[in-house]
Amino acid sequence: MRVELDLSKYGITVGRVLRNAAPARLYEDAIIREHAAVTDAGALINSSGKKTGRSPKDKRIVCNPESADDIWWGDVNIPMSPIDFDESKSRAIDYLNTRDQLYVVDAFAGWDPRYRLKIRIICCRAYHALFMHNMLIRPTAEELLRFGEPDFVIFNAGQFPANPMQESISTKTSVALSFEKGEFVILGTEYAGEMKKGVFTIMNYLMPKQGMVSMHCSANEGKDGDVSLFFGLSGTGKTTLSTEPNRKLIGDDEHFWTRSGIVNIEGGCYAKCINLSKENEPEIHKAIRFGTVLENVVYDDKSRAVDFADQSLTENTRASYPIEFINNIKYPCMGGHPKNIIFLSCDAFGVLPPVSELSPEQAMYQYISGYTAKVAGTEVGVTEPEATFSACFGAAFRVWHPSKYGELLAANMKKYNAKAWLVNTGWSGGKYGVGKRLSIKYTRAIIDGIHSGELAKSGKFVDPVFGLSIPLSCPNVPAEILNPRNLWADKNEYDKTAQHLAELFAQNFKKFEGTLE
Repeated sequence: MRVELDLSKYGITVGRVLRNAAPARLYEDAIIREHAAVTDAGALINSSGKKTGRSPKDKRIVCNPESADDIWWGDVNIPMSPIDFDESKSRAIDYLNTRDQLYVVDAFAGWDPRYRLKIRIICCRAYHALFMHNMLIRPTAEELLRFGEPDFVIFNAGQFPANPMQESISTKTSVALSFEKGEFVILGTEYAGEMKKGVFTIMNYLMPKQGMVSMHCSANEGKDGDVSLFFGLSGTGKTTLSTEPNRKLIGDDEHFWTRSGIVNIEGGCYAKCINLSKENEPEIHKAIRFGTVLENVVYDDKSRAVDFADQSLTENTRASYPIEFINNIKYPCMGGHPKNIIFLSCDAFGVLPPVSELSPEQAMYQYISGYTAKVAGTEVGVTEPEATFSACFGAAFRVWHPSKYGELLAANMKKYNAKAWLVNTGWSGGKYGVGKRLSIKYTRAIIDGIHSGELAKSGKFVDPVFGLSIPLSCPNVPAEILNPRNLWADKNEYDKTAQHLAELFAQNFKKFEGTLE
């Protein structure tokens, strides 16, 4: 039986609107209407078109007197006039009205009923509906009946371009949010991740207003109830390292920290799947089945087998699946206060240690810095490792000034006695192109050492350049790799490179001086 919804209150007059359609129905429509394909494992393959990643330079927030003083305006949060937002919304609705069928997904953001938001997505692609069915928390039949009015509505007309002639818009892509209206409008991009990160941006604004810190991190829980958080930018290993058979997954990307503990914002996972293998990431590999959306992957036309190593369409290939596709999850997706907080950096300079224990001051320095590195060849013009600093390991989604999130996190870490670590998932023995990427086997052993308490008990030595406290030993990890300088053939070159990275850290942090307590 088709569940339909009247959208006339939004100015949408399309006769056929499918509300919370079953994945099987969305498969059918994606195949018939969007030329999607099904893999040999049963996952749905679809294309996001020209945009295979987010468009952060096209993100706008309406500058309204009610919220303007709260927002960290600048390159991350670019202001949009209320008039331009209304015009963009009208443009989106006009396009949606040209479709013969629309999809609505009504679902929740946040597992704790005390704080969750009701989110409504209105879109015209079955792939987008299935994506958000996976990524949000799916209501029961009873919850859907009494869903009522949503807190925020996403109007996704991404197939239709924005109007770059509008004063607040610079390209044919526009991703615009109004906190006061509770509306989010997408034009000119079909990349599904814009919806997911739009919800995260909303939570990043609302949670700190209630004294809670919202976090771009994954989380898991050990058999004794000990919770760990994994912070990191894309490609540093948040999903991979938090998804393991010996610990229950709470969530892989977005959380907030309440007075009771950690709460997952999402109902699913959005894993990078470039070079995905059954050997290195068995839990994620098993999750790619019926109901999973694979974005922009290459597959064999005859066998329908996916070539996860092929990045000819994009390096940012992704898999979206409900969290219950992971065998070992914490349900509901909430946990206690974290015991360990792990900052992940993929250091392409090859000079950060594989693991170091952080003081509270160092933890805040790393959190506000949000360091990782791009490697040569990933972007046009990048020929050497390039440092990337993204405040709070997710500046693109932050609304308040980073100091707001830093102070809230620091207060919680102190109150609940959480220990902090820095783990390098990047290169060792030389920079990218010379050294080798640290073995995931050793990185997993390091994470195990953190959880077992062995690394906390180990003797330490202090790195002279970064001042980091490095363990002398870790079970199942060769002691010589713990000091990165040991593996460089040219020690002078190591010293020079380490000093260069330290200077980049210091230079980046200057813009936050005077804003942190």
